[in-house]
Order: sequence, then structure tokens, then C-alpha cells
Amino acid sequence: MAGGTWTTQNKVRPGVYINFESEPRPLGSVGERGIVAMALTLGWGEPKQLIRIAAGENVERTLGYSLAAPELKLVRETLKRAQTLLLYRLNDGTKAVANLGDLSFTAKYSGVRGNDLAIRVQADVDAEDAFVVTTLLAGATVDTQTVTAASELQDNDWIVFGGTGAIEAVAGLPLTGGTNGAVTNADHTTYLEAVELQEFHTMAVTATDPLLKSVYASFVTRLREQEGKKIQVVLSDYPTADFEGVVSVKNGVVLSDGTVISAAEATAWVAGALAAAGPDESLTYQGYDDAVDVDTRYTNTQIEAALRNGEFLFTASHGRAVVEQDINTLRSFTPSKGKAHAKNRVIRVLDGINNDFKRIFETFFLGKVDNTADGRNLLRNECNAYLTNLLELGAIQNFDAQTDVVVEPGVDSDAVVMTVYVQPVDAVEKIYMKVQVR
Repeated sequence: MAGGTWTTQNKVRPGVYINFESEPRPLGSVGERGIVAMALTLGWGEPKQLIRIAAGENVERTLGYSLAAPELKLVRETLKRAQTLLLYRLNDGTKAVANLGDLSFTAKYSGVRGNDLAIRVQADVDAEDAFVVTTLLAGATVDTQTVTAASELQDNDWIVFGGTGAIEAVAGLPLTGGTNGAVTNADHTTYLEAVELQEFHTMAVTATDPLLKSVYASFVTRLREQEGKKIQVVLSDYPTADFEGVVSVKNGVVLSDGTVISAAEATAWVAGALAAAGPDESLTYQGYDDAVDVDTRYTNTQIEAALRNGEFLFTASHGRAVVEQDINTLRSFTPSKGKAHAKNRVIRVLDGINNDFKRIFETFFLGKVDNTADGRNLLRNECNAYLTNLLELGAIQNFDAQTDVVVEPGVDSDAVVMTVYVQPVDAVEKIYMKVQVR
């Protein structure tokens, strides 16, 4: 007896024809958040390259230090909230080196961390004519090899071996001459060209140069308005941006161990917190992780002025440093961009809809679905399913699947026009209470 699957009822042979199909489910879901891009001057690591670092990952081999080290303070602050950091090393200096006869030992990367490397060579007590070659980092062993000839030495995560001379014992040969090198504005431009090709949600900028701030603000404006890539950049002391894609941090915090995080450095935590926050979450009055105070306190009048100026600031509250209000720099409101657009929670919802609709369309519909009434209805149903998900999450309200998504044919035969009505939910931030005493 014949069998198989069927598309139309046109089989010739007797048989059983069965189609196995999954229960219909939405093709797209609310995209995950939590990716931050940041460029820094570092003492170790691949220069001029984006390095993807996941929260909780051991970064010592990649960045030269443990995450607890002061040299990686900003990486640590970012990953307090972010799931992933796209880190770019702006600088490229000189590699530390050492020589032993005709043998050379060169740090894998440029930077001052290479000066903490050393080589120790000892005769192997268990094998005649063999030597144990140990790589030390700040006195700790990071690699050990047993060889009988220099040609047998294998490069490791820290040192590149060179030369063909005889091996001789040495108690401790330090590498020297490693430098970080200088960073120019051109290095930031190169970084922006590289990161533009990546997917991320926020960008932290620790630079304090006003010219560089304007470059980053222009970059995010172009990506949002011309490329349709909805991201936010976090700068310090740059409320003049007056744009929903730019967040301006006014002050910093003091950590529990006494470390002071300046406003420029706090951009790292803010970018991580903004990226990780869901569409149903506001950062208003959330505490900065491990912070016990702010570096600069302001009066009530000064705080109100800062908020009206579109500045993101921290205030001291019961032994914590908390976000006063989760806002961006937009303050020139228009009929098409009202006051709600100054709230980052609202922007997260709108940006998420933009980015997720784009992803869903490109993945499941672009070039795959006919531009007919049935095809457009498939697209409409998928958008309805996505927005219903946001409604259930509490990110939007008053959504009507019957009327709030309209998909119509465009002017060209391959075009459609979508009209979507959404009302993002904001967080309760002000309570006006009337107490009557009887």
C-alpha cells in the first residue's frame, strides 16, 4: 500500500497519506536583550578587534587580568547587569620581550601587562637533556612545557617563542618594554566602523572629549534614523544631544570598598543596566549594584533641574545609590515625539518592536510569502501574536488585535505598508496622596 504526504487530493494509488504538522505558534518572539558595546584602552588583548565576553566568563587569558582586577573595573561594572559585552581594544603599543642567548620570548599582545611576564628554565630531574620551561604571570605559573630543544617550544596564550639557540637554565627572566600606546580619535572611528556590523542594544562611552561625544551621538542618530537600528548610546555630561537615543549620565557612585566610579565610568553600568532591562521594566529607583553612595550629591532644586534637562543621575537613598529616573536626553517634544519618548522604558518597548518586527520579517517573510491578501494576513497575524505577547508581559496596554495592526499593499507590487497602534506602559513614578483627618 502506498503512503507519504499530500499537498492536494490527487493521489492515484490507494494508500494512507499523512501530514505531520506542528500546532501553529508565533514565528517570532520578544528578542532577548543585554548586549553592550564598549571601547577601552587596555593593557592586554587583541588590538583593534571586537571581543565577545559573556557574563561570568573567565577573561584572564583574553584580557590579561582577572575580572576583579582594578584594570578591568569598567568591564566588571558593565557585566554587573549586561549578559554580553562586545569589547574593543582601542590601543596597540609595544610588546614586551626578553632574550636568552639566541632565544627570544615575546608577549603575545602589546601592553604593560606583558611586563608582568617572566620565563623560568630548569633542568628536568626526570629526563636527561630535557628542560622545563615555565611561563609566569605576576609570579604565578600559567604554562609549563618540557622540551629537549628550542624548536619544540610551543607558543602559549601569553608568549611567542622564537630563535633556535641552545636552551639554558635561568631562574627568572622578565619580559620588559611593553607599552599600551596612545589612542587617537581615528581609533574611535575605526571602532565605530567595526561595531556597526554587530548586533547590540546599548553602547557605553567613557571618553570625556566633547568632540568624541558628538561623534558617538551622530553615530547613534544615523543608525536609528537612517539604518533602522534602534540602539542607545550612554555618555557623560552630554544633555545637549536632546535625542531619545542618547542617555547622559550626570554623576557617579561610591562602591562599598570605597572605589569611586565617576560619571564617565558609570556609563558602563548604565549601558549594561539599560541593555539588560526588559520591555516591562524601568530603572527608576533601582540601585546601582554594590554602590553605597553617590560621588556628587545634589539639592532637590538641582535634581529637578537635571531631570528637566534630560540628565540621568544617581541619588543617595538609605545607604544606596539609586537611579533617580530612567530617562534619556530628549526634551524638545513634538506631536510625533511626545514626553513619553523621554522615558527609556517606553523607548525599550518601541525599539524592541522595531528590531523584532524587522527580524521576524527578514527571517520568515522576506522573499518567502506572496504579496497577496492571504500573505499580508499571515504577516498581520504574526504581528498580532507578537504584540499580544507584549500585552501579556505588561509592556503595552489597550491593544486590540482586530484594529491595531493594518497591513496593506504598497505602491510597488513587492511592497506592503503596515500601520501599528501601540500604547507602551510606563512605570508608576509619582504618587499623589490625599489624606483626610477626621
